[in-house]
Amino acid sequence: MDEVITLAHGSGGEKSRELVEHLFLPAYSNPYLNPLTDSAILTGGEKIAMTTDSYVVKPLFFPGGDIGRLAVSGTVNDLAVSGACPKFLSVGMILAAGLEMNVLQRIVQSIAATAKEAGVQIVTGDTKVVEHNSADRIFINTTGIGVFPAGRSIPPQKIEAGDCIIASGFIASHGMAVMAERNSLGFIPAIESDVAPLGKMVGGVLQDSENVVHAMRDPTRGGVAATLCEWVTTNTDILLYDQVIPVRADVRAACKILGLDPLFIANEGVVLFAVAQSCAKNVITALQKDSHGCHAVIIGEVRKGIGKVVALTEIGSQRRILMPRGELLPRIC
Repeated sequence: MDEVITLAHGSGGEKSRELVEHLFLPAYSNPYLNPLTDSAILTGGEKIAMTTDSYVVKPLFFPGGDIGRLAVSGTVNDLAVSGACPKFLSVGMILAAGLEMNVLQRIVQSIAATAKEAGVQIVTGDTKVVEHNSADRIFINTTGIGVFPAGRSIPPQKIEAGDCIIASGFIASHGMAVMAERNSLGFIPAIESDVAPLGKMVGGVLQDSENVVHAMRDPTRGGVAATLCEWVTTNTDILLYDQVIPVRADVRAACKILGLDPLFIANEGVVLFAVAQSCAKNVITALQKDSHGCHAVIIGEVRKGIGKVVALTEIGSQRRILMPRGELLPRIC
């Protein structure tokens, strides 16, 4: 193959076929994709979940992950928090002419490895090539389809007074890792992203019918703060326990140096749950059985109220958490 991407690779001709047959197909090979038809014919259930997202992160590679792992994980996690079991992905790429082939190969292999880790199959895709100054090396769009196993209840995605708020792990790692790498901040050791596919972890919670899950969300852009501000209703408040919110020591230190609040920093390997108090301990136990949920903890509670999110500080005072405005950390996904 050529050493760099050229416009010919997006022409639909020989070079396009070469890219598919020698790079994409060997990496993603499965019975649904291999026929290379215009549409993949899939098996499913009575209800399916479908999501799509685009990834333009800069830099393409960062400690703990890359744009390929991010694209698969983000899409899988969106399906998982809907209550579905992730099954199939499409991968569309917009490549800039001049992109080094070895860079594309690294990303393709990362996509393949993360899909295997998540238990999903890549069943269709598309590639376009644009002039080198029309895009930033590579943009990825993924669409995911998940199915609802028989008997699994679908979370209503509406919190209730009395619920416990659970975080599956350390927050703010992804946003800080990308920012540190992008701006060459030189933290030693480097801050690593938490990017990971979490479908199996979420499935471990939902497979127990005694776990009453009212809402789930992966708190990506806008962080934990944005998710909680979206969850709160006109007749509920959310109270956070500031001192127990899990933040890695290196991330906390970096946030303090830069004047950032971890609650507003993006995550790509964390799920927030609002669950009935009666099953909160059981949910924590289920999460901690998975390596991605070993630091799961209750971080707050839902009370009757008027639509506020507040954090209880170590000195007993309360600070109001508002929906973030603007872009704190551009292009984290």
